Amino acid sequence: MGAPLYLQTGCQWPALLYDVRPVKFREDNSTGMKIYFGFTVAGDRSAIMAARKIVSILEGMRHEVLTRHLVEDDAWEADRGIAPKEVYLRDMNWLEQCEMFMAEVSGSSFGMGFETGYLLGATTKKVVLFYRREIESKISLLITGNSHPNCRLVPYSELNEVEFWIRNNLPQ
Repeated sequence: MGAPLYLQTGCQWPALLYDVRPVKFREDNSTGMKIYFGFTVAGDRSAIMAARKIVSILEGMRHEVLTRHLVEDDAWEADRGIAPKEVYLRDMNWLEQCEMFMAEVSGSSFGMGFETGYLLGATTKKVVLFYRREIESKISLLITGNSHPNCRLVPYSELNEVEFWIRNNLPQ
């Protein structure tokens, strides 16, 4: 990890960012990337506004969010409307299709842990994990301690930090 950088966010305290290796993306991005966005369905959904903001930013940048349904109010009911095996097969297909996995993991779940571990262990796909800085001590150490070269951790205090990171690290 490089030297810390500070981002002025309009708050009393600047946001601490780290100078890390940039994530590399494909050069030809005329139609955007296919992104699997992870967000808990059955767990703590208190970060729903951040999750919706991330999806909105990605779609605004013309990326295809394969799992945009996860930020809908009826995500739990929608997933329970199909057989568990169908959810598994659908999601595994999306994980195979995606070019990148991004997740808001402040209310992390077994599903997101599975998805993250699968992608980092069985593929070379890039993984980006966002989480609220103020609850870092409550998040699994397997997330906050992740040092895999294909994984980027993005702790944030304010949503503008999330937008700043996305716009500065993903192709437009």
